[in-house]
Amino acid sequence: MKIHIIGGGNLGVSIAIGISKFSKNNQVTLTRRNTASILDLEQLKISVSSDNTHMIQQADVIILTIKPYQVDVVLDEILPVISNKIIASAVSGLNIEALQSKIGDTNHAIRIMPNIAAQFGESATCISFEEKDREQAQHVISLFQDIGTASIIDEKLMDAATVLGACGTAYALRYIRASMQAGIEIGFDAQTALAIAAQTVKGAAQMLLEEKVHPEQLIDRVTTPQGCTIVGLNEMEHHGFSSSLIKGIKTSLKQIKG
Repeated sequence: MKIHIIGGGNLGVSIAIGISKFSKNNQVTLTRRNTASILDLEQLKISVSSDNTHMIQQADVIILTIKPYQVDVVLDEILPVISNKIIASAVSGLNIEALQSKIGDTNHAIRIMPNIAAQFGESATCISFEEKDREQAQHVISLFQDIGTASIIDEKLMDAATVLGACGTAYALRYIRASMQAGIEIGFDAQTALAIAAQTVKGAAQMLLEEKVHPEQLIDRVTTPQGCTIVGLNEMEHHGFSSSLIKGIKTSLKQIKG
C-alpha cells in the first residue's frame, strides 16, 4: 500500500519509521511544513515533503498525526484533491462522527491511537470504526499489526486508550527510571542499572503477552516465603505504589475529557 502521513512530529515519524522497517511492500510519504528535521528519513526510503498534497492522490491510506487545531486547515488543503480515501486519524479528541462530517461521505473515517513505540515495531495501537467501513478498516488494522498490536475497541473508550497506551509509555519509563536510580543506590553504575531495569521490564511484558495470564500468577513465581521479593512488594504497596499509578491514569483521563 501507499501510506501518506500528514504530521512529522514524534508520532508521525515513529509510525513512518515503523512501517518502513517492519511492514513489507508499503511505500511511505511523510509531510511536515519544515522538513529540515526529518530529511534523514529519506535514507529509509521514506518520501519527505513540505506539501501535504504531495503524491496524495496515489495514497491508499492517509494518516493524520496532527494537532486538533490543525485539522480544518489540513483538510481544507487536501480534500479538493482526494476522493474515496481511507483517512485514519490519530488526532486526540476528534471522534469518528466529527471526522466523517468533515471529510464527506466519499471518504472513510477510521480512528486510531498508536504510540511512539511504533518505531520499534512495538506500538499498542487501538482502532475504532463504523461498521460500514469494516472492509477499509481491515487495511489499517493489518498495517498496525505489522508495527505492534492492533486492538479494535469501542470508540467511547478511545480517550481511555490514549491514557493507557500512549500516556502509559511515559508511566512505564518513569518506573524504569526509578528502578535505575535504585540500582545506582545499591551499587550499580548508571548504564548497567538502566540496562538491567529496562530488560527486566521487557522480559516481564513478554511473559505476559506470550502466556496470557494474570500478572499475579507470574508474580507468584518469583515470590517465596520470607523472601526479598515479597517484602519489597509489600513496602511499595505500603507507600501507595499501585494506588498512585491508578490515580495518575484516572487523572490523565480527566484532563483529556476536560
